[in-house]
Amino acid sequence: MKAKDTDHKVTSISEKTEAQPNVEGDVGNKDRARFRESLKKRFSGLPNRNRGIYLLPNIVTTGALFAGFFAIIAGMNGDYVQASFSIFVAAALDTADGRVARLTNTESDFGKEYDSLSDLVAFGVAPSLLSFSWGLSTLGKWGWAVAFIYIACAALRLARFNTKDESTSFVGLASPAAACLIGCTIWVWAEFVGGAVSIAAASFLAATLMIVGLLMVSNFLYYSPKQLKFKDRVPFIALVIVIFTFSIILLEPSLVLLFIGITYAVSGPFVYLWKKSKISELGRN
Repeated sequence: MKAKDTDHKVTSISEKTEAQPNVEGDVGNKDRARFRESLKKRFSGLPNRNRGIYLLPNIVTTGALFAGFFAIIAGMNGDYVQASFSIFVAAALDTADGRVARLTNTESDFGKEYDSLSDLVAFGVAPSLLSFSWGLSTLGKWGWAVAFIYIACAALRLARFNTKDESTSFVGLASPAAACLIGCTIWVWAEFVGGAVSIAAASFLAATLMIVGLLMVSNFLYYSPKQLKFKDRVPFIALVIVIFTFSIILLEPSLVLLFIGITYAVSGPFVYLWKKSKISELGRN
């Protein structure tokens, strides 16, 4: 009887020892499953490195980048009209790449970052170096200091644009508009004045660079072309106005575009002062 009891007890202990590893195995499997799930959640937000990029909008962005690069080279070679025109080409392509991406549903984070780098070259570095090659170099250290301030303002403007929603209106003068204004100023000089650049003319352009750079980082609100919806119906007179505008631009492109650029640049401070005067009048009443 004692032997049987002993055998029975030994058997019970062995059964328990055999059952214990199974429990521990189940616990280990659950831990591994939880670990895998935590890894999936932790790395789910990382970009997939195997994904490609959208070709069509990035080709347009590359064209804008090349136009800005060509403006730098043309300015260094003294061909200021072609350099200024290249900045306008870059602005047109910069407007087109965003619309192409939205129309074809090919927007991506890569495209946004690439577009920002292209804008810095075309609308920050290109007009700054074009101005320096044109006449700011005659001002010595003041010339390259002003050129650098403009590039820094353009970079800050683009960084703020990437971090804030400006779908309804621009906060600060847009960098393409600023670059086109600088390009137009040099274009008008090269076409109607020409010759050696005087200290007075270089100082005037330096002041223009400073003012335009400060307008880019200001808080003035500017009209955004994104508000235009080309798919919507418009009155017939709108098409007549567009044709009339193009006809005027073709008469004297540099002068008309310079006038449009100056008008757009001063529209921000003008609207701000006008609204402020209206508010003060309402406060008095």
